[in-house]
Amino acid sequence: MTELIITEKPQAAKKIADALADGKPIKENNQGVPYYLISHGKKDIIVACAVGHLYGLYQKEGTKKWTYPLFDIEWQASHETRKNAAYTKKYLMTIKKLSKEAKEFTVATDYDIEGEVIGLNVIKYACKKKDASRMKFSTLTKDDLVNAYENKSKTLDWGQANAGVTRHFLDWYNGINYSRALTSAIKTAGTFKLMSIGRVQGPALKTIVEREKEIKAFKPVPFWQIELNGEANKSPLTAWHIEDKFWKKQEVEKVMKKIKGGKEAIVDKIDSSKFNQSPPTPFDLTTLQTEVYRCHRISPKRTLEIAQELYTAGYISYPRTSSQQYPESIGYKKILSALKKNPSYKKLADKILSRKGLKPNDGKKTDPAHPAIYPTGVTPSLDSQNDKIYDIIVRRFLATFSDPAVRETNKIVMDMKDESFIAKGTRTLEKGWHEFYGPYVKLEEEDLPKVKKGDKVKVKKITKHDEETKPPKRYTPASIIRELEKRNLGTKSTRASIVDTLFNRGYVDGKSIQATELGIRTIETLEHHSPKIIDEALSRHFEVEMEEIRKGKKKMEDVLKEAQDALTKILSDFKKKEKDIGKELKAANIETRDALSTIGNCPNCKEGKLQIRRGKYGQFVACNKYPDCKTTFSMPNNALIKPSDKECEVCKHPMVLSIRRAKKPMSFCINPDCKSKHPVDLGKLEKPCPTCSEGKLILRKSLYGSFLGCSSYPKCRHTEQVNGDNKS
Repeated sequence: MTELIITEKPQAAKKIADALADGKPIKENNQGVPYYLISHGKKDIIVACAVGHLYGLYQKEGTKKWTYPLFDIEWQASHETRKNAAYTKKYLMTIKKLSKEAKEFTVATDYDIEGEVIGLNVIKYACKKKDASRMKFSTLTKDDLVNAYENKSKTLDWGQANAGVTRHFLDWYNGINYSRALTSAIKTAGTFKLMSIGRVQGPALKTIVEREKEIKAFKPVPFWQIELNGEANKSPLTAWHIEDKFWKKQEVEKVMKKIKGGKEAIVDKIDSSKFNQSPPTPFDLTTLQTEVYRCHRISPKRTLEIAQELYTAGYISYPRTSSQQYPESIGYKKILSALKKNPSYKKLADKILSRKGLKPNDGKKTDPAHPAIYPTGVTPSLDSQNDKIYDIIVRRFLATFSDPAVRETNKIVMDMKDESFIAKGTRTLEKGWHEFYGPYVKLEEEDLPKVKKGDKVKVKKITKHDEETKPPKRYTPASIIRELEKRNLGTKSTRASIVDTLFNRGYVDGKSIQATELGIRTIETLEHHSPKIIDEALSRHFEVEMEEIRKGKKKMEDVLKEAQDALTKILSDFKKKEKDIGKELKAANIETRDALSTIGNCPNCKEGKLQIRRGKYGQFVACNKYPDCKTTFSMPNNALIKPSDKECEVCKHPMVLSIRRAKKPMSFCINPDCKSKHPVDLGKLEKPCPTCSEGKLILRKSLYGSFLGCSSYPKCRHTEQVNGDNKS
């Protein structure tokens, strides 16, 4: 009897085939799609793969494409509905072909909501079966895969599957209907722009806009602080007035007048207290993303991509988890013993193994599907960025088994003319887990001079600091992920992509995430005319409902009916105000477009603004007073061009920022005749061109740097690097 095992990705198929095969797997292919034939005990098994979602939701044939609300949708093959999914067709055809040879079916996709939906749809629509067995694993190591196969469940995880299907339907209902409504509204104002808003995207944008409004409305309040710089026992000492912040200027000036001319302070009191700093808790996906951003400034979306690669390669456990706990079943000693084989972690792993008991400092968060993220112990070979994330995962794992760090805070209270000043310092006495977490421990070590009560402190300088309160900080790519989790908006797997969508739609911009005028005005318009579209409580309500479906306490059909009723009412009200909404969105779109594309004043007409435009032949810069002013500048098409807010020091033309993938952003002047771009004769070198023998090599500059080029260009196109290496 032949069994078909269906995995989520090709690499997972190979891992499972290698793990289960009694001998060596036989690799076959169909239209370039790999699959494996193996024997396991008395059973013949085919291991085949999908490439993520082979099916997606799409409206049924016969329904009008731009009507709303629309709920008449169905699962269709991805390659039939999306051009960028054409490659999935051969994988789907391969599974269909192989399913005809099988009598038993097992789903071995990632064990989470998305993986369950992928497996369910393949079984239901490609294999024409109602159910299948289910393998559940958290790593792609041989032991875990064999155990998952030997203990597979007889059915799919129907709670997880139904919750996943519900999520897809709800996201489609909200995303398509809301986006169509906004696009239709702006169309009534005489313009066309594809607008986008979704079930979680709207509340997420509202969260960012609210922070932006707080910042804009913020009015700084002045305050003052007094700093004392002195010396005790020949060691420098910094102290601050016990009041910390003075909110009235006359009070701080009164103190400054009182202590003026003071040459010494007397130590009045010394306090010292020790405290234990607990080891960190294991990584769930959110804490991994935020910690990697803190330490390496790698975006949460990229961190998830790399973590997924590490998982698929068998180096770490499944990363899409909400758990901060390590169950004993993962095999602490087995993992630590494997890590010992890696020279980078041998000493650290040995220290943990020498302990009497192994107990991690588990956090509170749990996940019914997977434990917290941990290394499998397999020694990897990685590039620098992947290695950074692997290293922080390993060190975090080791640190959770270590002792608390012992730190000490010392406080010296000094009296100067009846005014008290306090010096504080905290230092580490016992490293504990710091030794294992190493470079990722960011703590200041502040030692205070050794003094006793009555000692004199020589005062060298008294400084009055004029300060003011600061506005709230803008969200970073990491802190917005944390905020969305706190508000129960989206899932651990989707939050980073939701934020990425806000950038792509022009709603937000910048590393410190700033809502654009379009983002602000879109939220303001919806708050005024249709607040339910961006209602955080409504989105959170359905998150709770989906969890109830997963637990088997609610039915999918009931939740979808509730959502349809709510959307029908919201969109009915929206249609009544469509024209007003359209006018406001159009104005916001124009203002945002101008703000994001304007690079400076036109040097020719002096009245217009130069703006980045995109035409038939690519990007260019043009005056917005066209056709009265026909000033234009060409731009490179192999880079993203953005305003730089800089002016060329040589010719005073605006400069723009060129952003290319995997390259450092560069600023350059838009003026092709700028003297900074003119060829510069190398003088003493007078090196002849080795290609044409007529010209000589001169130093040229482009937005990609300096190079040597033939003076006979364009007749001769010979170039070299500045160090002399031939490039052509």
